[in-house]
Amino acid sequence: MIKGRLVQILPIEVGMSKAGKEWKKRNFIIDTGEKYNPLICFQLFGDKTDIIEAYTIGQEIEVSYNLSSKEFGGKWYSSIDAWKITPVGNVQQTKVEPTIAIDNGDIGDLPF
Repeated sequence: MIKGRLVQILPIEVGMSKAGKEWKKRNFIIDTGEKYNPLICFQLFGDKTDIIEAYTIGQEIEVSYNLSSKEFGGKWYSSIDAWKITPVGNVQQTKVEPTIAIDNGDIGDLPF
């Protein structure tokens, strides 16, 4: 996982695979605040392309991702595939206490 500030959300890209299957992906960029190479571009695939829409530019997020590399035509290509995004800081979690309904009807018959 890595934390950073969301700086850009790119449009959804769609295409067709060699097997004739439609695909879609969306890239987004975060700024990690590191001294060197602070910007990282992640990609979301398929049904995950919409999860970034829950966040706004400038918001601090934490990204869970997979790194992968593939060889094609003698060259290597790497990708950073995000699979989970969560907000960082200023997120209030409310604990819900269970409630019990009490009937204060006829309490004269109670043995105590």
